Amino acid sequence: MNKKKKQLYPRSSLPRGQKDISGDELRITNLIISKISAVYESYGFEGLSTPAFEFSEALGKFLPDDDRPNSGVFSFLDDDDQWLSLRYDLTSPLARYVAENNDLLPKPFRRYQTGSVWRNEKPGPGRFREFIQIDADNVGTDNPIADAEMVMIAADCIESLGISNENYDVRISNRKILDAIIEIIHNDNKEDISAERQLIILRAIDKLDRIGYEGVEKLLGSGRKDESGDFTKGAELAVSQIVRIIDFTQSGDSSRSTTLDNLNKLVYGSSIGEEGIEELSVINNFLNDTGYGDEKIIFDPSVVRGLGYYTGPIFEANLSFSNNLDSNSSSFGSIGGGGRYDDLVARFNGNTMPATGFSIGVSRLYATLKSINYNLVDNFYGPVIILSMDKEAQANYHKMAKELRDVGIKTEVYTGSFGLKAQMKYADRRHSPLVIIEGTIEREEGTLTIKDLIEGKKLSNSVQDRETWTEKRPAQEVIQRSDLVNKVCNMMQRYGYQKK
Repeated sequence: MNKKKKQLYPRSSLPRGQKDISGDELRITNLIISKISAVYESYGFEGLSTPAFEFSEALGKFLPDDDRPNSGVFSFLDDDDQWLSLRYDLTSPLARYVAENNDLLPKPFRRYQTGSVWRNEKPGPGRFREFIQIDADNVGTDNPIADAEMVMIAADCIESLGISNENYDVRISNRKILDAIIEIIHNDNKEDISAERQLIILRAIDKLDRIGYEGVEKLLGSGRKDESGDFTKGAELAVSQIVRIIDFTQSGDSSRSTTLDNLNKLVYGSSIGEEGIEELSVINNFLNDTGYGDEKIIFDPSVVRGLGYYTGPIFEANLSFSNNLDSNSSSFGSIGGGGRYDDLVARFNGNTMPATGFSIGVSRLYATLKSINYNLVDNFYGPVIILSMDKEAQANYHKMAKELRDVGIKTEVYTGSFGLKAQMKYADRRHSPLVIIEGTIEREEGTLTIKDLIEGKKLSNSVQDRETWTEKRPAQEVIQRSDLVNKVCNMMQRYGYQKK
């Protein structure tokens, strides 16, 4: 007798660094996107959508890569022997789009975009290999005011979520000033700092908020081993060079003007450094004149941004909230950033196209707000549920549901096969404010029973025993079938519904 072959099933699990998004998280994520999109649109930006993957060469080499471009980015070889990569940000595809449609676009070209991006990196707490970003970019202007506007947009986006200026800041630096520091340490030691080593320096400083100065010093030197035992190669700088870079990152002050003075002393005599100082001065004056003071927007030299395509002012938005246990402020790091990238479009056509932009990590922002129980939605209510009491009356239940939907009330007819108790439990799990019951007797009498589940929960705390509850039936009402729409509309006004 042959044994029955064992059925093999695929694993019902996700690859590391991935996550499903559902329920409250999806709802709040969409709310975040809608609020930020509204800010972008209020500044005159228009939407754009680009594909999830591009030719690998179009994305460029701004993340680490090997012979096979699959370190830092996810890539595959197409059937025509072309390397394709999932986008790791929304800016490189924008540069390709602008180069491809240059003659058709208004200049400056102001666009915003929302979408997933992918990083083939080691995942960690709150760090996923796929996450959502929402960007705004201004392409075609070299005016530092455009950079200052991006900083204003960053602040406005955060405040649109109800976050006060006590709980966030936007930090600004300038890549040209860091370039000047690298130029100076090169001149000090008469040693060439290759593009590869410069990228290592950038990435080392960019990790300051996560690994501290000791960790950064190791990455600027021989290298660093993290908690898991993985080793990251360092920039192999001399001790004197490391000291100069650390001094640069520590030159910030709560006063933007004081920071400018400190930086000016560090890069004195460097033409590119003085150019960077001048750009920050223009931004500082503009922000002061438009009411964006030092309390919310700060000059911070330790901000460098890890991507290699930035060419001028760069900025990051950070959140911090007081810890209720010890009243200390807890920093959650960057939830968004951006800067000027004047050479990105030129990769495609050789023509310089100045540009600046800002990106918010929606997934990172949601994870940060969730970790502190910050509630973007004070009260969320699911649909009104019409219980399914009789199989023969399904069409009638759905007719009632349509009447309510036609006046803007989310309504669902229960389509399962369980009884009354299970249906009530289902409505509770769906956060339903009301359930509507029409059994055979009610239908014959032309009546309905409406239960207000939210009010019922409140009243249940004041009822001492089950007998009293059964007798009084709080938050429950019998109405005429013809009064369904008016009655439900009136009851739903308690929960924010506005009648059409």
